[in-house]
Amino acid sequence: MRITGAVLEEIGRPAPYADSVPLTVCDLELAPPEGREARVRLEAAGLCHSDLSVIDGDRRRPVPMLLGHEASAVVEEVGPDVANLAVGDRVVMTFLPRCGVCVACLTNGIRPCIPGSHANEIGELLGGGRRLSRDGQPVNHHLGVSAFATHAVVDERSVVPVPPDVPALVAALLGCAVLTGGGAVLNAAPPRPGDTVVVVGLGGVGMAAVMTAVAQPDVAVIGVDDVPAKLTRARELGAAHAYSHEEAKDAGVLGDVVVEAAGTAAAFEEAVAMTQAGGATVTVGLPNPDDLATISSLALVGGGRRIIGSYLGSCVPARDIPRFLDLWRAGKLPVEQDVSGTLALADINAGFDGLASETQQRLVVDFRR
Repeated sequence: MRITGAVLEEIGRPAPYADSVPLTVCDLELAPPEGREARVRLEAAGLCHSDLSVIDGDRRRPVPMLLGHEASAVVEEVGPDVANLAVGDRVVMTFLPRCGVCVACLTNGIRPCIPGSHANEIGELLGGGRRLSRDGQPVNHHLGVSAFATHAVVDERSVVPVPPDVPALVAALLGCAVLTGGGAVLNAAPPRPGDTVVVVGLGGVGMAAVMTAVAQPDVAVIGVDDVPAKLTRARELGAAHAYSHEEAKDAGVLGDVVVEAAGTAAAFEEAVAMTQAGGATVTVGLPNPDDLATISSLALVGGGRRIIGSYLGSCVPARDIPRFLDLWRAGKLPVEQDVSGTLALADINAGFDGLASETQQRLVVDFRR
């Protein structure tokens, strides 16, 4: 099948990306689904810093690679061994497939799936191999999803069905921003009544953490970022306070749970310093591997503080996406407000300029345009 997608040709091209064009929007061949795979038609796909980190070289992945990992779609065809999907199902695509049987999958979301992580690293699907090609040459999958395309073939363990009433933009953000940021709050270090939750970094993931924390009973929420518009949005979403990094330091901000969602060593150090004695720092950001942090082990031991690394919000998507949908239906998780704008696939390079410059919250490619 011929499809159109955005392929990363080379890692490390400089910004502005509208000029250097790291992503080529082109025609590709998509092979039929095999085994436990399905072919889906994309509805919406979010631009995330995890995509940007591949473009700028912070995360090394094999190229050429069809990027995109946060999306909603409709099932058009299923492979012979698919058990939990049917043609016409609407699905959320998630970037960490779970085989369900490895020792990591038995940790209830704490550890990433071992074969799923390996497939992601080498650009293959969970069942093995690639279904994408261009001019007879294979093209790598991004995190088992490759959502910046009109269609995709994915393993059924990379998607979760959702009811037809869930808007496409909401469903898309459930797959990464909400699972990662919201899961850090619900799963990694659930706050207790009376606790204060501090979120450092108010991008798409951080704002999802803010919304999820606000939805918890008797929890005070503080947002920290240097972009004034993001501080305003955090307050609008229910944060009790929102500060710049310098203001937070001057105010002596402390939290029982501090979520680091900025993806830098400096933000991680700041998050640890803001963690109350007996509290927990949950880090979900993905910095460059060479960006190393320095923290005091004495402060950890003497204060009984915990540091928790949380990948995909320590979520099991099939379990947790319905929980977030319940909050959304109850009006407690306004996911729509995390979207700052939509764009066409042809404008994706310029879209990443907006993400890199911090002028956009969460841009979404809308394939229905």
